Amino acid sequence: MYERKIIPNLNCGLDLIGEVLYGKWKIRLLWFINQGHKRPSELQRKIPDASRRVLNIQLKELENHELVTKKIYAVVPPKVEYSLTEFGESLIPVVGALGQWGDQHEERLRTLILKSIQRSFDTDDN
Repeated sequence: MYERKIIPNLNCGLDLIGEVLYGKWKIRLLWFINQGHKRPSELQRKIPDASRRVLNIQLKELENHELVTKKIYAVVPPKVEYSLTEFGESLIPVVGALGQWGDQHEERLRTLILKSIQRSFDTDDN
């Protein structure tokens, strides 16, 4: 597992939220859990580009930051469900606002991102 080599800078709210939400899939995991997709297999279907291993690592980090809880049922086969904590639920309006901003600027953002990707490919070719 990844071991941090540099102590994070935690001097302000932006540093703190960045530390908690850093990870490609964490915001989407929170959103989908809030929408009722609680089983790991459901989350995997909602985020097919992510490997099961990466999703498990990021779910564990969300659990460590007390944004989600994990319930393991004593049945065969084993059943696991995730749910948001009250602390995690308090983050959903923020995630929703970020999503709305992205939707409002979708065309511009897509163009800028694709342009940036193309530039990195052009630079690699040289």
